[in-house]
Amino acid sequence: MGRYDFRPLRVHQTATQLLQTERIASPPPWYTAVGNIPPAEPLVRTQPLQHQQRRRQPKTKKASKLFMPQKVTYEEDRLRKEFFKDHPWELARPRMVIEDDGRDSYKTDYKQIRQPDKALNGESVIQRQIWLQQNVPGISKAGAYDRARKEFYDLRLQEDTERRVAKEEALHTGAHFGPSAMEIGIRLEDQEYERWKIWAQKQVEVLQQRQAAMYTGSDTGEIADAEPVEEMAALERIPGSTPAQG
Repeated sequence: MGRYDFRPLRVHQTATQLLQTERIASPPPWYTAVGNIPPAEPLVRTQPLQHQQRRRQPKTKKASKLFMPQKVTYEEDRLRKEFFKDHPWELARPRMVIEDDGRDSYKTDYKQIRQPDKALNGESVIQRQIWLQQNVPGISKAGAYDRARKEFYDLRLQEDTERRVAKEEALHTGAHFGPSAMEIGIRLEDQEYERWKIWAQKQVEVLQQRQAAMYTGSDTGEIADAEPVEEMAALERIPGSTPAQG
């Protein structure tokens, strides 16, 4: 039958022939509707709108990506790739991506990098760089990037200083913020070390029992399997207490 199946286009024609030859007694319920509104003739989609001029392919070669949508790119994409390559930790900062009416971009003016209703982040640098390229005559892409980046660094330093001063003031007035992330990590490491030390001591005891049973000839069926002798010898040199944390 080939690549295309033309039978759906001939449904009405086939039903008419069957009625004329009296092979069916009455027309199907869809007969009149299909006759008034026949199915569409084209079997393939029209060629999509080309966003960029393509080199003509030879007629003998069939386009393999004819019906694939064109790749949509924006000027900001290249700038984002460059900025986040230089500042990967900016991606770890939490961001609010919810908008009220979808028109937040119309409420910003990047004559200055800080916006009143928007937190400072990497997107601020990108939009500021675009504004500088479009409004400052003679400035290059690298120059706009360096200028926007310097403004970003100054504001980040100001925010860090404000947070540090606010924390010091709160501590001075009696606030308690709990352990830091490093303190929590050290505590978890100590707990894991204590669990490992208990397990290692048990393994050493099992090894000693097995060695004693070898000389006494007693039954060792109830003694749990131990690690190889080479590994257990290292466990016997376990220190008596955990190392002091700095």
